[in-house]
Amino acid sequence: MELSKPAKQEIFLVLRAQAGDREALDELLKLIQEPLYRYIVSLVSSRALAEDILQEVFILIYRKLSWLREPELFRPWAYRIATREAFKQLKRERRWTESSVDETALGELPTPAHDNLTPELVSQLVEQVSPASRAVIVLHYLHDMQLDEIADVLGVALGTVKSRLAYGLGSLRKLVTNQ
Repeated sequence: MELSKPAKQEIFLVLRAQAGDREALDELLKLIQEPLYRYIVSLVSSRALAEDILQEVFILIYRKLSWLREPELFRPWAYRIATREAFKQLKRERRWTESSVDETALGELPTPAHDNLTPELVSQLVEQVSPASRAVIVLHYLHDMQLDEIADVLGVALGTVKSRLAYGLGSLRKLVTNQ
C-alpha cells in the first residue's frame, strides 16, 4: 500500500522527534493539535476542559513517543491517549456512563429521514449520547476511521465498538424523533 505524502511526512516527523529533534516534535504536535482538540471537545463538551486534556495528551506524547515502535501508527496512538485522558476526566467528574446493547441491534436500527437536521442540531444531539458511544460516533463519522481502527484507538474489542455505535445511533434516533 502506497502512503500519501502527508502520511510519509508524519512518519518522517515521528522518526525525527524520536531521535530528539525538538522542531520535528513541535511540527508533529501542530499537525495533530486541531483534530485532537475537536475530538476531545466532542467527548467532554467543554472547550476549557478540552484544552486542559489536550495539554495532558501532549505531555504524554512527549514522554512516550520514544516507545512507539511503528511510526505509521502515530495518529491512532495519539487518539488512544486522548481518549483515555478524556475518559479519565469524565470519570473524575462523575459524568461517565457506560451502556451497551447486543451488537445484532446494529443492523436492526431503522434510518429516519429528517430534513430539519442542521449540523448544529446534530452536534447538540451527539453531546447527549454517552461518552463511550460519542467517542465511537465521532471517530467513525467525523474522523473517518474504520470500526477496527476505532477498536484499536479505544483499546476495546470490535464487538464493543459495534455495540457502542448501535447504542449511540439508537439514542440519536430517539432524540431525533423527539425533535
